[in-house]
Amino acid sequence: MVMEGGGSGNNSTPTIDKTRVLDVKPLRALVPVFPSSSEAPPYGTYSSGFSPFYPFSAPQGSQATPDLNQQTHTTPAAPLRSFRATESNWDASGGEYESYDGSTGSARGRPKSSKKRARKINDLDFSLSVDENNFVVGVSLSERDDGNREVVHSIQMRFDALRRRLSQLEDAKESPAGIIRRADLKAGNILMTKQVRTNMRKRIGTVPGVEIGDIFFFRMEMCLLGLHAQSMAGIDYMSVRNGLEEEPLAVSIVSSGYYEDDAEDKDVLIYTGQGGAANRDKGATDQKLERGNLALERSLRRGNEVRVVRGMKDSVNQASKVYVYDGLYRIQESWVEKAKSGCNIFKYKLVRIPGQPDAFGVWKSIEKWREGLSSRAGLILPDLTSGAESKPVALVNDVDEEKGPAYFTYVSTIKYSKSFKLTPPAYGCNCQNACQPGNLNCSCIRKNEGNFPYTTNGVLVCRAPMIHECGPTCPCFPNCKNRASQTGLKVHMEVFKTKDRGWGLRSWDSFRAGTFICEYAGEVIEKVSQVGEEGEGDDYVFDTSRVYESFKWNYEPGLVEEDGSIEAIEEPNVPSPLVISSKNVGNVARFMNHSCYPNVFWQPVMYENNRESLIHIAFFAMRHIPPMTELTFDYGKSRMGEAAADGGSTSRGRRKCLCGSPICRGNFG
Repeated sequence: MVMEGGGSGNNSTPTIDKTRVLDVKPLRALVPVFPSSSEAPPYGTYSSGFSPFYPFSAPQGSQATPDLNQQTHTTPAAPLRSFRATESNWDASGGEYESYDGSTGSARGRPKSSKKRARKINDLDFSLSVDENNFVVGVSLSERDDGNREVVHSIQMRFDALRRRLSQLEDAKESPAGIIRRADLKAGNILMTKQVRTNMRKRIGTVPGVEIGDIFFFRMEMCLLGLHAQSMAGIDYMSVRNGLEEEPLAVSIVSSGYYEDDAEDKDVLIYTGQGGAANRDKGATDQKLERGNLALERSLRRGNEVRVVRGMKDSVNQASKVYVYDGLYRIQESWVEKAKSGCNIFKYKLVRIPGQPDAFGVWKSIEKWREGLSSRAGLILPDLTSGAESKPVALVNDVDEEKGPAYFTYVSTIKYSKSFKLTPPAYGCNCQNACQPGNLNCSCIRKNEGNFPYTTNGVLVCRAPMIHECGPTCPCFPNCKNRASQTGLKVHMEVFKTKDRGWGLRSWDSFRAGTFICEYAGEVIEKVSQVGEEGEGDDYVFDTSRVYESFKWNYEPGLVEEDGSIEAIEEPNVPSPLVISSKNVGNVARFMNHSCYPNVFWQPVMYENNRESLIHIAFFAMRHIPPMTELTFDYGKSRMGEAAADGGSTSRGRRKCLCGSPICRGNFG
């Protein structure tokens, strides 16, 4: 499936008003500046519980550091070979970098303040040691140097599975006020130590297995995948041979919004160099032509490609940040100007290489659509739910003249036409406020084997045979985190016409792995034959008794010192087959197409209502899903289809698969 949706915006190169720039001089005219030995940071200082690993530890040379504005230099410039790609991430002032928080932003050479230095990562009660007997790396030596799409997805899913489990464990503990919880750093440290990573061979240009438009919610993800090896610094670089010497060349940058970047144009980025930022201990200083700044300048001269990652606020959670890989750029120009602080800063103009798929441009287009739906090409209806959902669902066709799908009645949840007593009578919890992780007095938590199934931001931690949520008659607050699948649509969806698979579903917003997407709404029926003869209506039936491809989504217990010999069961276990028809009554889930390599999975969820437990089918994001990416799940195969594959009679309703994935099975149904 080719991702649709293009970016609109100004393609012209923005001009810079040089009259507003003080003391402007060409950056290439400046003499490179190197840190002195007295300014070199003290190595070996790490947060408690973390061991040094690449790219956080490396040898450091000592060089002289002349002033940025000095016109004459009595000391000759140091050899360029002193610059190494594995330099530690320290500010030129010698102060320690502030730990990057993937949910709030990044630090491009920002020193820690004394206040933040006192806040420690909460790892006193948590061991990062790994059970060697119950862990399989699963990444070959060759894949560690050069990845592929499958390896990238696998590592990314394993990282997030581990991060979610660590978050779940931390949520269940009572932590002192002011403690920073950094499950992302803990998960990254574990996987780095165990060499669960790829693309370790640093390179200029594309990274195998990472595609333009891929999104990330934590900087550690990019480190593990080799897209950007610096967990805090915004400029990543490597050393290349230039005659008898070596010089640094930039390989990637992250524009996260902390510095004075001009990052609104989808094809041009005005990027600010690193260093010089003010903090509680000292004021702002001039930036120096060293490390990443020097690498960008050398890349301007060489004309090499630089990977660009753009950071922006997550539209679903404004307190978080999401990063999108925007492809390859070239540095076109550089200069020095006065910052708002009055100090000199470096500016670099990067221009996107033409012919690449839209990435950041898609985000900019969506911003315009939010301002007014009339700008959305092919718009048929602004909301096909007629207000049944809290978020509108647009109906769009920019492929042909079809005006919409066949008529159906929109409902937001499952409809039991009669009493399906799938389980014995049940009772809800007795929590008077919101259910709290770690509270084993909560009967709903006990039903989930003592674990709160979601993190504090509502992300599913693990697949399970059945998830038990608080029901409508539970006395806990309506916004209890254990009602994640009952909150309806949280993002702006779009039903769109595909080129060859009818209508499909996608979102204007991004999804983090484990995020609830929607429920499969419709009418519960006794058997598929009620829908129609000869397979008619099979497109709108969900059947839990089908055979589905197994896959691993949960974390490895050995990584958190749990009994790795007892793997959690991930396959759904519905007490009695549940068949749901959405042909006449349904919601957006009826438009999700099949894929042999899906990005969405289904999970049975049970909650009590009037002492009766009813089962619902909830869909969750299997991995991070960028906006305007079609949402798909595995339709599975009927039991008859399995018999036919084993040499039995031909099953009805099997259809040719058009998912186009590399592992396409050829048919489904």
